[in-house]
Amino acid sequence: MSSESIRDTQGPQALPWFAAAFLVLVGIACVEGLVRSLLRPGSYDWWASAASFADALIRRGVDALGLSLVAPLFVLAWEHRLQTLEMSSPAAFVALFLGQDFLYYWYHRMAHRVRWFWASHSVHHSPNQLNLVAALRLGWTGKLTGSGLFFVPLVWLGFPPLAVTAAVALNLIYQFWVHAPWMPRLGPLEWVLNTPTHHKVHHASNREYLDCNYGGVLIVFDRLFGTFVEHRPEIPIRYGLTRPLHSYNPLRIALHGWLELGRDLLGARGPRARLKVLVGRP
Repeated sequence: MSSESIRDTQGPQALPWFAAAFLVLVGIACVEGLVRSLLRPGSYDWWASAASFADALIRRGVDALGLSLVAPLFVLAWEHRLQTLEMSSPAAFVALFLGQDFLYYWYHRMAHRVRWFWASHSVHHSPNQLNLVAALRLGWTGKLTGSGLFFVPLVWLGFPPLAVTAAVALNLIYQFWVHAPWMPRLGPLEWVLNTPTHHKVHHASNREYLDCNYGGVLIVFDRLFGTFVEHRPEIPIRYGLTRPLHSYNPLRIALHGWLELGRDLLGARGPRARLKVLVGRP
């Protein structure tokens, strides 16, 4: 598979599918906003939702340009793959699903622990109210930071790049509904799946809840690696960043983390201090 083929999975050929999915999710998010506004007038922040929609549209535009730091590494990994895994059996799909969700866990964990990745990921945590449209606020610098590097091993093992890209996209689509904090607990499924109950804890800025529940579709990796935190009804959740961002400007929302990172880099003295700013904890 050439570099052009890999870019095609993220460029013009994929655009109609992304656009259709985006419109469906926007419609569902708007219905949620209308219902919540009717049930509790004035409780739903439509300006924040508009900022999230704008962020998502800008991201679609950036994605259409085909810019990615990791695309060349996908090409290299595919050219030197250990084998070719045909996506022609249920076992192959299960293996890809488990492998992708495992690597997504580690990407998501590092996005909270390494400031270079957090500068982009913090956009997703900037809403001060959790709702479905917050799932669409992902920032538009992710592909420019190399976050896709975490999924290169799947290509090297022999999974087709298009299949890996699709698996990551489906993982993100699954996570749309877990941004509905009004959803009830789901019984035994809470032990295995990432659910709204687990994910609203992930979005909390309370000290008791910081840096936990990183799972994409599954929550089992959090349980295995000690990052799972149960929701405690006696602790009201406070959403947003630890230093809240009170802005509806999509450019300010997208770039605030990078501006802070740049400021601290300029203030750092010596290579070691600058490296700590880049790869240290946020």
